[in-house]
Amino acid sequence: MTDNRNDDLDFREVNEEGEKLTSDEKVDAQDTSAKDSSNNDKTEQPQYEDVCFVCRRPESKAGKMFHLPNNICICDDCMHKTMEAVSQFDYNNLLNNPNLMNELNKNSGGFPNFGFFNMDGFNGGNNLGGGIPNSQKIKKKSEKAEKPVINIKDIPAPHKIKAKLDEYVIGQDKAKKVMSVAVYNHYKRVATDTMDEIEIEKSNILLLGPTGSGKTYLVKTLARLLDVPLAIADATSLTEAGYIGDDIESVVSKLLAAAGNDVEKTEHGIIFIDEIDKIAKKKNTTSRDVSGESVQQGMLKLLEGSNVEVPVGAGSKNAMVPLATVNTRNILFICGGAFPDLEEIITQRLNKQTSIGFDADLKDKYENDPDILTNVTIEDLKKFGMIPEFLGRLPIICTLRALDKDMLVQILKEPKNAILKQYQKLLALDEVDLRFDDSALEAIAEKAMEKETGARALRAIIEEFMLDIMYEIPKDENIGRVTITRDYIEGKASPIIEIRGESVPKLPKLNTEAAKEV
Repeated sequence: MTDNRNDDLDFREVNEEGEKLTSDEKVDAQDTSAKDSSNNDKTEQPQYEDVCFVCRRPESKAGKMFHLPNNICICDDCMHKTMEAVSQFDYNNLLNNPNLMNELNKNSGGFPNFGFFNMDGFNGGNNLGGGIPNSQKIKKKSEKAEKPVINIKDIPAPHKIKAKLDEYVIGQDKAKKVMSVAVYNHYKRVATDTMDEIEIEKSNILLLGPTGSGKTYLVKTLARLLDVPLAIADATSLTEAGYIGDDIESVVSKLLAAAGNDVEKTEHGIIFIDEIDKIAKKKNTTSRDVSGESVQQGMLKLLEGSNVEVPVGAGSKNAMVPLATVNTRNILFICGGAFPDLEEIITQRLNKQTSIGFDADLKDKYENDPDILTNVTIEDLKKFGMIPEFLGRLPIICTLRALDKDMLVQILKEPKNAILKQYQKLLALDEVDLRFDDSALEAIAEKAMEKETGARALRAIIEEFMLDIMYEIPKDENIGRVTITRDYIEGKASPIIEIRGESVPKLPKLNTEAAKEV
């Protein structure tokens, strides 16, 4: 027989290449292994709270957990209930019944390695901490970490925030001022949360504007510029609790996910709820309005501020999803919607006020007014279908102007990520210079005005006339410059194409007429 201790000793005294280690090398190896073990202990410290595998309550609510194999965690209540249920069975009679034991042995033989806790291969072998992914866990609060102090001097001023928005968003100066001041005050509310007894109330915002005027784009641009958690939700999928669709608390759940499941960061974030006009009260209906007025009533507690039970990592509450408590008192809500047919309500009200008497105006005075939404009042929104309690929690009402021809031309060429700059960069990769005449930009804007879909129409129009150019240009490597004119946009002529170093008098046909001839 060989001595296993000597074999183990010899194994530890050799390196990877099988050579004997000296005394100094042994000491270095021990130090390295000690450092590795200490580093592993640091990295293995849990960043998320343990969640009970049965009741899905986090450690902060359920208390200390029992740790079972495969990182399964069970809370004290569920463990006691399980033991009480198990103790009711008469195991002595079961074990003394040979027929029953034979049946159990037969059935268990066909399922090797089958068990309730055998979850090593779940999710590609990743350790999910008891089968629950980290996306459904709450970040554990560090005991040593202090609450971050925000310096008021470091808060970006409203004019700086607006200057950043001006680089991406054309026009809508009033909306950008309102958004800049709201975010600036939001930072100050966070900074002065526990400064004195005076509590600063938040000012939720309601954005009104026609489709394509830049409501969602304005908030998305703001999200990229600010270092604050921001979530963008859609009101069309919200329904009353108990019905198919997203629960009202799901909008806060998206903000929690955007903050990395950190409750403290979530409570200082911003939520933008788009398509808010879709939850207006349904008119002339006898069915239950589960996605209209009831959703407005359910959102009252969110807008005003209260402790809300939020599903972690899911859109609706269910028995298999942990819940986190989030206080919405310091969360800024921005609601936006196009509110179609609201112009008719405003026009009817204005015509009633000015159509009687010697100084009466014409009835069609406000029919083609692009700034008709600036005259909106709370009464108009009530008539549209928004309940007074909901509007009372949105004190700031901001309207966005419909885009005119000049604004569409500016959108094409002035922002940092303008559509024309994107195509110029695409052709620059082929060493081709793409240029647009001012008359061509006006023609594109005129076509977009006819579609009545705002800035969204610009992309569709440019894609249409750039198709032939993007297809034909890579065929000839000698082409150095392409100039788009108004005649080409209207289908009357071809674009001006120049060879590298000289101009070509006879231009190839690349417009839609040439495509029809083919």
